[in-house]
Amino acid sequence: MGSATEPHAAAEPAAAIRPFSTAAAAGALPSEREFATLTERFRPELLAHCYRMLGSVHDAEDLVQETYLRAWRGIGGFEGRSSVRHWLYKIATMACLTALDGRARRPLPSGLGAPEDDHRVAVAAREESVPWLQPAPDAWFGLDDPATIVADRTGVRLAFIAALQLLPARQRAVLTLRDVLAFRTTEVAAMLDTTPTAVDSALRRARSRLAQAGPVEADLGEPDELIQRQLLDSYVDAFTRADHAALLDLLRADVEMEMPPIPTWFTGREAVHGFLSARILRPGQWLFLPTRANGQPAAVLYQRMGDHYQAYGIQVLTLIGTRIARITSFNDPSLVAAFGFASRHVR
Repeated sequence: MGSATEPHAAAEPAAAIRPFSTAAAAGALPSEREFATLTERFRPELLAHCYRMLGSVHDAEDLVQETYLRAWRGIGGFEGRSSVRHWLYKIATMACLTALDGRARRPLPSGLGAPEDDHRVAVAAREESVPWLQPAPDAWFGLDDPATIVADRTGVRLAFIAALQLLPARQRAVLTLRDVLAFRTTEVAAMLDTTPTAVDSALRRARSRLAQAGPVEADLGEPDELIQRQLLDSYVDAFTRADHAALLDLLRADVEMEMPPIPTWFTGREAVHGFLSARILRPGQWLFLPTRANGQPAAVLYQRMGDHYQAYGIQVLTLIGTRIARITSFNDPSLVAAFGFASRHVR
């Protein structure tokens, strides 16, 4: 993946930084309001950074909160030798590395086993013990504005986040800091308390590992915003009406579908459409509320339970041209609240 500037990476005017660093050096701590003024504008990009590192919206929120707590407690030691932004990234990255120590990576089903091309196979039971990769709402990162350029979204694509999980934690940190956030090698070395030579070596290994994993630039054939919305609307309509023919027309021949925490996943239009038609599509059974996740069209999914709809999870669509290339259905009701939606919907 090529270098890209982080969306909404706020510049720090020298006039704003100088009083902060001078006061800290003199032992005079800023007020909570002054601290917030100087640090809060970096929260969206720090959330994105921690999410890339951890692959979990819940863990990313916790680690960003911890980053701000550590920053507030350690503000007296900030000497102004780096910018506030660099200082916060150092704290956040080290907190993530500590959190990742000894943890298993967060995969998708496609990262654990081969796909099925026959929808009649027995579907495996939900595997709750696996720490599955989670989607993240665009609103977190300021990407929910349709005017946001595609280049700003590549660093949070599902395919890229999933590929990052293949890397050891330190390589993951180096690659995101260098190739996504475009920090200089010397800056990354300072953040990680290592040498520029070690950073360059880790970056080469990380890039090589990602290249072996295959293409992760999911936006290469992505349609414009209008077509994305039309495709999402058509998909939601076909799904909720259980219109088998309309759904089939929306799928690419090589479409794939995965449904964490279910390890079984499918490849090919016949298998995906057959699975949905035979086991999932029922008129009035499902309610979709459009949203965006990982820079991609998505929907909050509810399942009918008597006189109301109960939160079921988040579906994220990967589009190529004017067809759906991948359906990733995160069947985890706890994600619905993370996207700002209620757990229960009545209509």
